Amino acid sequence: MKLLLASNNAKKRAELVRILGGHGIEVVVPADLGLALDPVEDGATFAENARKKALAFAAATPLPVLADDSGLAVDALDGAPGVRSARFAGEPSDDARNRRLLLERLADVPDAKRSARFVCALALAQEGKVLAEASGACEGRILSAERGHGGFGYDPLFLDPGSGLTFAELDSSRKDALSHRGRALTHLVESLRRLGWIEGRAP
Repeated sequence: MKLLLASNNAKKRAELVRILGGHGIEVVVPADLGLALDPVEDGATFAENARKKALAFAAATPLPVLADDSGLAVDALDGAPGVRSARFAGEPSDDARNRRLLLERLADVPDAKRSARFVCALALAQEGKVLAEASGACEGRILSAERGHGGFGYDPLFLDPGSGLTFAELDSSRKDALSHRGRALTHLVESLRRLGWIEGRAP
């Protein structure tokens, strides 16, 4: 089965390949197909944005399309950066600038009040219809300084309380098991089984 990821983000693609590849799913990205779409992500929620992206790309290809919208919600900032996570510090999107701005906004917030969560919404669409949706979240805390060199986005600042490591310090298999995207993809696999697209009995 071939699936189009509605993003050219190489690290997102790698995560999908690690998790979905074992189910016989080949993940391609828009650049592989010569597609250059840039859907407007103006939804009020991650789920709305995922649906918009999935349907936009599904209108341009007969392949099933998987769209991801994900980000960071910080309690001390009333859920910000939220759906603006990738563009928190403005356009063009820049991970390092986003992290610096986050640290500035939290400069006077004590450790005990730096709770946050990563949220991921997935939408699978084909031929103008959304066929399945899934979501996942993981709880953590925002550090006052970056740690680790792996991952991307806000990973160097996001501490997993169970392991005591940031998402940028976790190895890929451990991160996949804990992350918002990994959890959302686990739910998506259940939907793919129900659709009969992969082998195995649906729960």
